[in-house]
Amino acid sequence: MTKHDRTGAFSPEIGNVPNRARPRQVDAYNSRGARLRDGVREWWPYYLMLAPGLIYFGLFHYLPIWEARLAFEDLRIIGPNVWVGTKHFAQLFASPTFFEVLKNTLIISAMKVAFVFPLPIILSLLLNEVRSGRFRRGVQSVIYLPHFLSWVVIAGIFIAALSPSNGVVNDLRDFVGLDRRSFMTDSGSIRWVLVWSEAWRSAGWDSLLYFAAIMAIDPALYEAAEMDGASRWQKMRHITLPGIVPTIATLFILHVGLFLNAGFDQVFNLSNDAIRDKIDIIDTYVYRLGITGGQFSLATAAGLFKGVIGMILMIGAHTLSKRLTGKGVW
Repeated sequence: MTKHDRTGAFSPEIGNVPNRARPRQVDAYNSRGARLRDGVREWWPYYLMLAPGLIYFGLFHYLPIWEARLAFEDLRIIGPNVWVGTKHFAQLFASPTFFEVLKNTLIISAMKVAFVFPLPIILSLLLNEVRSGRFRRGVQSVIYLPHFLSWVVIAGIFIAALSPSNGVVNDLRDFVGLDRRSFMTDSGSIRWVLVWSEAWRSAGWDSLLYFAAIMAIDPALYEAAEMDGASRWQKMRHITLPGIVPTIATLFILHVGLFLNAGFDQVFNLSNDAIRDKIDIIDTYVYRLGITGGQFSLATAAGLFKGVIGMILMIGAHTLSKRLTGKGVW
């Protein structure tokens, strides 16, 4: 028999407390905990596959945020670091080399946004117009391949192709009557080499995102346009392009956020003494300061400056996109 007191509640010595007497916070806590355990138990293979990515971002992207305090300290191998405030930033902004590097970074990044960012969009639109599925899949396989090559391999390909003595590009120039040109040591050409090598590597892979967005457009829209007599160009202009605007806006915001990441691996592998002053960017400058020169605090200050500016640019691009298109990253 269950004992009751005069109020009708269960006796505390029995240990059974009715639901109305339990704190709601405890119920919510137990419910969330149970759902979490059930979710982990059910989806553990997917969490296991996700673990390497989480570990990578934790070690190389989130943990360094805390260590960024080194930009405000003088490093001491023995003993605690010494807090120096904005000393290293003042030293950084007083250096003419830093502003030259910043100018190179802005120019190269602007060239890539202007000439590389639209290419995947155009490529995905053209692929969507190909009626032969076998031919389209073959083209996609070919243009996706460069994405999986490292910049060491790509640099070797471009250095060989642009060689002034036996490169295929200069052979073609010689064939049409033009003078041979050393593109890799020409200060007027090297930035374009960076742009087109980036386009060759990334345009095909990036077009996959836009092509997936195109595949998600309702086919009924195209059928209705055909019934109204719309041409293929009109369907592309009035259905396909508006349908991928949210994807374009999101990727553009991400590109703006990474605007100062002009491509360390690319520049490092394609650089040489003849043209280094034209393509020296913030990342290679930080590499020389920190790894080569041992000025870790100054290098951290330069890296922190780049990160803060990138965050400001991304937030600004997101805000502008929300006002113009109603779409943003969040």
